[in-house]
Amino acid sequence: MLRLFKFTQIGLVAITLLSTTCAVSQAGEISQSNRDIQVEQLVDGLGIPWGMTFIGPERLLFSEKSGRLRLLRLDTLELTDIKGAPTVVAEGQGGMLDVAVSPNYSRDGWIYFTYSKPADGEATTTLARARLDGTQLKSWQDLLITDSATSTRVHYGSRIAFDHQGHVFFGIGDRGDRQQSQNTENHIGTIIRLNLDGSVPADNPFNNDPGTRNEIWSYGHRNPQGLVFDTRTNRLWSIEHGPRGGDEINLVQKGKNYGWPVISYGKEYWGPVAIGEGTHKAGMEQPRKVYTPSIAPGSLLIYQNDDFPGWNGNLFSGALKLRHLNRVSLSDTGMPTGEERLLEELNLRIRALAQGPKGWIYLSTDDGRIMRLRPRKP
Repeated sequence: MLRLFKFTQIGLVAITLLSTTCAVSQAGEISQSNRDIQVEQLVDGLGIPWGMTFIGPERLLFSEKSGRLRLLRLDTLELTDIKGAPTVVAEGQGGMLDVAVSPNYSRDGWIYFTYSKPADGEATTTLARARLDGTQLKSWQDLLITDSATSTRVHYGSRIAFDHQGHVFFGIGDRGDRQQSQNTENHIGTIIRLNLDGSVPADNPFNNDPGTRNEIWSYGHRNPQGLVFDTRTNRLWSIEHGPRGGDEINLVQKGKNYGWPVISYGKEYWGPVAIGEGTHKAGMEQPRKVYTPSIAPGSLLIYQNDDFPGWNGNLFSGALKLRHLNRVSLSDTGMPTGEERLLEELNLRIRALAQGPKGWIYLSTDDGRIMRLRPRKP
């Protein structure tokens, strides 16, 4: 049964921390079975690092679900608190969520955020942006306070992706009210597409539909916690939590309905009962891949480098329930051709992923670590 969380002052976390800088221990290699890769732990003892983005070759900005923003210098492993973040509802699955730099960051300096914003005793997924001046966020702008508020504290989404054509995408979950994912009069269960300044693109699919919010790019999603745009193929990919079974990788296309909760490959949590009308229905899209049992995905990355042989163009996701790094290879037409489960022996809930400037993969875990994968040195 879905738990309803009482809205309390404890759930509101206002970040008013003074800027602090501290050094952490040197990176250390972690033993694991794949002899071709080297896994290093860079820092531990954090909260839950929910999102990560590079703002320079050696500067990794990350969010903590509690509401904190911090900067990790990879050359010195120093941590610095960033001031100026908003109040967030840090209850259940809510909090400070994703963080991503603008594709024009070197020119415009914008950093984009999603977070659970308090809304009359409820909470709603919000897209915002700000600029970083030293250790202070400046010019904070809430670009879209979505119409997705509910009294539950689950299924906020909400990864950010850019198409490098002037648009930003982000996902919103069903907020614990599954039928709303088919109601396009609000933003629940959708993937949103906006111009970088938060305005609605003229070619969005529902601009001329009075019964649909014009920010919507696609709908019928359950909880897309991974979203990535492949600039080489112009494909937008999402990975989302199913219920008990039925996690999905979807190729997200303009104006399409992805079926939740009318069609699903999952079952109810309370019993072996299929959800919806079946797994297929006319007018509803099929996933490119289904995970049964669920891996509980927490992120999505498309790897674009040749440092790891055979990984270029592959999709990577952190798995929360089955605790591994999931790799899926793709054909030229975007069909999955293989799967590998890495780092299973570490038994860690992998939350966020980022590719660094050198082509190495960075990951965060729910027990408060940031780690790095790189090819093993000969």
